[in-house]
Amino acid sequence: MSEQPLVSVVVPTRNNARTIRPCLQSVRDQTYPAIELIVVDNSSNDGTIDVATELADSAVTGGPERSAQRNLGIERARGEWVLWLDSDMILPPTSVEQAVATALSTGATGVALPERTIGDGFWTACRALERECYLNQPWLHNPRLVRRDYLVTEGGFHLGMSGPEDADLRLRMRAEGHGIELAPIIVDHDEGRLTVKDVMLKRYYYGRSIPAFAGQHDGAVGAQGKAVLKSYAVNWRLLARDPLHAAGMVALRSLEVVGYTAGARRGRRDRARGVS
Repeated sequence: MSEQPLVSVVVPTRNNARTIRPCLQSVRDQTYPAIELIVVDNSSNDGTIDVATELADSAVTGGPERSAQRNLGIERARGEWVLWLDSDMILPPTSVEQAVATALSTGATGVALPERTIGDGFWTACRALERECYLNQPWLHNPRLVRRDYLVTEGGFHLGMSGPEDADLRLRMRAEGHGIELAPIIVDHDEGRLTVKDVMLKRYYYGRSIPAFAGQHDGAVGAQGKAVLKSYAVNWRLLARDPLHAAGMVALRSLEVVGYTAGARRGRRDRARGVS
């Protein structure tokens, strides 16, 4: 059998003591043998860096945001391929093996790993139902495994975005004709016990990057919204089987729009004042 290409798994993190060990251990438990694990920690003060130092091949400090952390990981990576995870994700054991096999068999530059939400509580169950609607919608999935030479050549992740940077990368790749395929695997995304306040604050934060995203991709915000609505329509039977959580999902998405809108307004003011 020919030598398997090295995959550099990059995990940006900050104060994720609850989830960092299961995340990193899931990388260590992969069936794929050629992996290096790089953690880029943004000055955690809760013990996250101690776990990272224990389990990762390399644990470095970087910031100030996730895009910069990922880019630092890409710079440090030695692999032919880079796979990035959030520090609250858990990979099934064959994830890297199947992602690489998908890339090599299709000639794709990037491979997406669909996600499902796990956790406790009503609002987390609503989020889990929402993510189920996305599983059969390939256009909505952002790549997680990408050739390192592409990332280096194209500058990696947009430093002016925190939240939409994954979608920005997907749209750039597709516009340039680079193939993105779906791996036959589902990653667990441990969102804990979501609250409305948590969701609103995060969407407000992500919304601040929407003006930068919209400036790079004309019409993409509206297209993304239409694709999400289409996923609900296609999966109406799934939603109909769970009307309580479907109603909660609609309510949560409506509140998220408010958060995104408020964040985008703040983002436009910041851009007008030249604040990064």
